[in-house]
Amino acid sequence: MSDIPYKDPRPLARHKWVKKHRKVEPVLLNNTQATQNKPHARIRELSVDAGIETYNGEWSETQASHLLRRTLFGIKKEELRHFSNLTLSQAVKELLKDSPKPEPPVNNYNDLSADIEDPHVAEGETWVEAPYSNQNEANRIISLKSWVINNFLTQEATIHEKMILFWHNLLVTQSWDVFVSKTSYQYFEMLREHALGNYKAMIKALTLDPAMLLFLNGTLNHKDAPDENYARELQELFCIGKGPNSKYTERDVQLAAKILTGWVINWDDDIMKEGRAGTYFFPPIHDTSDKEFSEFYGNRVIEGRSGERGKEELDELLDMIFDNEETAYYICRRIYTFFVYGEIDANTEERVIKPLAKIFRESNYEIKPVLEALFQSEHFFHPLNQGAQVKNPTDLLLAAWRTFEMPTELDDSSKTTQLHISMLWQMANMGMEIGDPPSVAGWPAYYQAPQFDRSWITTDTITNRAAITDSMIFWGFWVNQQVQVNIDFLTFLKALDKPDDPNELLKEVSTLLFGYPVSEATLQSLKGILLSGQQTDGYWTNAWTLYRKAPDNEEYKLAVENRLKSTFQRLLQLAENQLI
Repeated sequence: MSDIPYKDPRPLARHKWVKKHRKVEPVLLNNTQATQNKPHARIRELSVDAGIETYNGEWSETQASHLLRRTLFGIKKEELRHFSNLTLSQAVKELLKDSPKPEPPVNNYNDLSADIEDPHVAEGETWVEAPYSNQNEANRIISLKSWVINNFLTQEATIHEKMILFWHNLLVTQSWDVFVSKTSYQYFEMLREHALGNYKAMIKALTLDPAMLLFLNGTLNHKDAPDENYARELQELFCIGKGPNSKYTERDVQLAAKILTGWVINWDDDIMKEGRAGTYFFPPIHDTSDKEFSEFYGNRVIEGRSGERGKEELDELLDMIFDNEETAYYICRRIYTFFVYGEIDANTEERVIKPLAKIFRESNYEIKPVLEALFQSEHFFHPLNQGAQVKNPTDLLLAAWRTFEMPTELDDSSKTTQLHISMLWQMANMGMEIGDPPSVAGWPAYYQAPQFDRSWITTDTITNRAAITDSMIFWGFWVNQQVQVNIDFLTFLKALDKPDDPNELLKEVSTLLFGYPVSEATLQSLKGILLSGQQTDGYWTNAWTLYRKAPDNEEYKLAVENRLKSTFQRLLQLAENQLI
């Protein structure tokens, strides 16, 4: 290795790729689209008078739906049946299982355009250990992002994929900024490996992750010019936070940066050649001085070490940070704001955050015990916490896709790839591009007061959100010029318990989509559309029965489909559909 083993081959203009090449397929609007009724999140004005004591209230499809909607991307009818027939304890235990590791992403871009050819990777083969290629990194990054979306869509009924999104928002790297596809793949695999494991082990893995070393300049961190980027975010965003009792100092940041000197990527061997990207400790650039931290860290002194022993300082740094109880408080707050509610009042801090932090510390920072306690708590199932968050774009688009059981694979692999790419850009249009949160702090909805999750709804994004659901109902979600994918309402209804009863049908669907039944006034309004203005429930029952007896009769089929499309257009444009 040279004195500074970092030879960056990436073009300075790499960020311009997105602006130049990103394609957002059109979503056509029709005249009936209701874009003027901007929904507002239900403002929780009252403090929730409940803590993490075990919930012992009613356990029905309503409560199961709330739990599943917060931990999965949408709910299939069979999933709701299954989990509502378990006890709460059994349901949570099953949700917290690890999911199998998916096959790695492959070259699915060569067949998308005659202008694309990856000389290092054959079509259908994985690129995750391929040599760096300026010409193909952008295509591989798109392949990675579509792979992540496919994992979300085809998830098992466990929290694993949702946890990957949670950690991706908290422990941020940006794929376009890093612009080395195989390191970004390794980053997501690191999140997968540790998603339900030990947080301290995860932070060590993050610290040495090649994508993170690139993103926050760790590989440029030299004893003669310490780079403070990662040392700052390690404390401010990844562990300690910025709470009222987070009193680490600027000196603490500077000393942590010195401890982290020496961890580098060997570009020649790991980026430019085949194989995984690795992280190495390079003693010549490590600061060997003693580091005495502030009173906040108990005036801890980490002894400077030379040679290979210099790497031992990292473990001592992490021990010091995790010995401080603020780490447990901060991570529990972030779990709470993602899975429960965006704001934490004094009552919630005392009755939820403090006991969860105690569990976290006593379990040596294992993640599952915290989630087990939270998802079985009276606080989590309190009515004020149901339907109290605005859906993020993944929970709007991908959750609807899963709930209506729309196809995740089309009739050839290139169309499937185009489907996932279209989903990627449509979610980006609504403010959430997977793989690239807007800053190292993540998406503002999860930290920015006073808006929090309400920032997902703007005059621009509400139009996009309405257009997405309208397209799925009427002309089809746009995949390419020849392919659009629609909701198959007839197949969807056949899986319901009482599709012939308009009242039970609407209640059942609202439980699936919203987690709770809609108001009686809304129910009657929706039923009026389903009945085409008629007064008797039998008008729908007869139409459905005729279709079921003669499913090939186009007249009967259209009569049912047209009423369903109009009803579901209204249903999916309710304010309730913007909430989770």
